[in-house]
Amino acid sequence: MTFRSAAAEAAAVVEVTLGYKFQDRELLRTAFLHRSYSGEDGNGEEPYERLEFLGDAVLQLVVTEYLYHAYPRMSEGEMAKTRAAVVDAATLAGVASDLDIGPALLLGRGEQQTGGREKQSILADVIEALIGAVFVEAGYEKVRELVRRHWIDLVDRRATAPGIKDYKTRLQEHLAREGQRPHYVLRDTGPEHAKEFTAEVWASDQLLGTGRGTSKKRAEQDAARDAADSTSTDA
Repeated sequence: MTFRSAAAEAAAVVEVTLGYKFQDRELLRTAFLHRSYSGEDGNGEEPYERLEFLGDAVLQLVVTEYLYHAYPRMSEGEMAKTRAAVVDAATLAGVASDLDIGPALLLGRGEQQTGGREKQSILADVIEALIGAVFVEAGYEKVRELVRRHWIDLVDRRATAPGIKDYKTRLQEHLAREGQRPHYVLRDTGPEHAKEFTAEVWASDQLLGTGRGTSKKRAEQDAARDAADSTSTDA
């Protein structure tokens, strides 16, 4: 059974952003297939849970291996805190949002109507299922490459302050206490294969910080970090 056309197109976009094209399209489909979809159609298709279980274990191994080699003086407890901070549901959902996974999800009608494409728990599960699917098809080295591409900056930030929330989250929570919300303005320069992004973060018509990075997410984090230098955003 193949993807519905809209979901198939969305999945192809995810592949480009992720940096890996699946040869086995049914495996890719399974990674996006929520149990509500299978249940409604009554076709008995396997949902993503088994791939999610596998992906969770592989992701934790890649992150642990990186921390072990990159931070030889980091204690076991610090490694555990750092790993927990980058594989929690909120962080995984953030990566899933960056990859624009929502439109590719195969959800039952009820789940769609209750906002399933934006649910943190589903997005977090599916990013793990995708990792599991890549592992099944291409092996550990490919997973390591992809995880390091999409997680490495976050791992390094958390490694310098285990257990501390990322700058965007800290800034958002700080502003929320004052009844404000941050707004990011993004610009890009350079060719498609080597774009550089600049970001400004604003609140109440006030520029709080600026940042740069090789992705929108990194530029926004850099801008939030700049804002943190002039505001009290400690977690």
